[in-house]
Amino acid sequence: MSDRIQLHADDGAMAEIHARGAHLTHWQPVGERDNRLFVSDKAIYAAGVPIRGGVPVIFPQFAGEGPLPKHGFARTAQWQLRTQSRDHAVFEWGDDATTRALWPHAFAAHLSLTIGGTALTVALEITNTGDRPFRFTTALHTYLTVQDIAAVQVLGLQELHYRDTANGGRMAYELAPALHIVGEVDRNYFATPPALVLQDGSRALRIEQSGFADTVVWNPGAVASASFKDLAPYDYRRFLCIEAANIAKPLELAAGAQWRGSQRLIA
Repeated sequence: MSDRIQLHADDGAMAEIHARGAHLTHWQPVGERDNRLFVSDKAIYAAGVPIRGGVPVIFPQFAGEGPLPKHGFARTAQWQLRTQSRDHAVFEWGDDATTRALWPHAFAAHLSLTIGGTALTVALEITNTGDRPFRFTTALHTYLTVQDIAAVQVLGLQELHYRDTANGGRMAYELAPALHIVGEVDRNYFATPPALVLQDGSRALRIEQSGFADTVVWNPGAVASASFKDLAPYDYRRFLCIEAANIAKPLELAAGAQWRGSQRLIA
């Protein structure tokens, strides 16, 4: 199989997915010319290195929330294409000697992607194929293209508790009806509603999630982004990460049990 595949829906919607990480790097809704997912021009496409942008799959550990490498190992693993049609693809991956050396559990993972019209759905399924339970945290680390980060608003987060990772991990309460991105923003919002709206100037993107309890909003800002070798100096102005996640309460799967979470974008 090629390292990447493309989907071309009958109505003109398009997507591109890399087998390494089952990593979606391009989504073009019907009637649009541009990629709604941000991917850095300096992204590194090499084994063992996560692609900067698109939708990295985070499993079995979010960030540094445990002893594993940051964000786990799903985003750099080699997934296999299971099925593909014009508007849908499913990738699969499971434990092997490398994963068991870091995390001694048996699992099967499936990532499905569906495009059509102005919508994209990304769904992650994790099955415990072993004989004992395990716990994990997870996310779809979605990088969204924006025209100007200074003009962006995120709606739907008011009256939520969040952990402000950019400010020492302190707990806070969101009072603002609309979140504006000023400087470095790295917030883990807990018990989030099933839908948010990203207002990007004159255009809006609806962001729905199911199976994920939390949402991460992240932009490194000018100062922190300078330390990323795979970001250009002004890239931080061009994206905002809004990530469907399970962080506050790790998921636990009994032997044979399955979990499913999804994020749906509607332009």
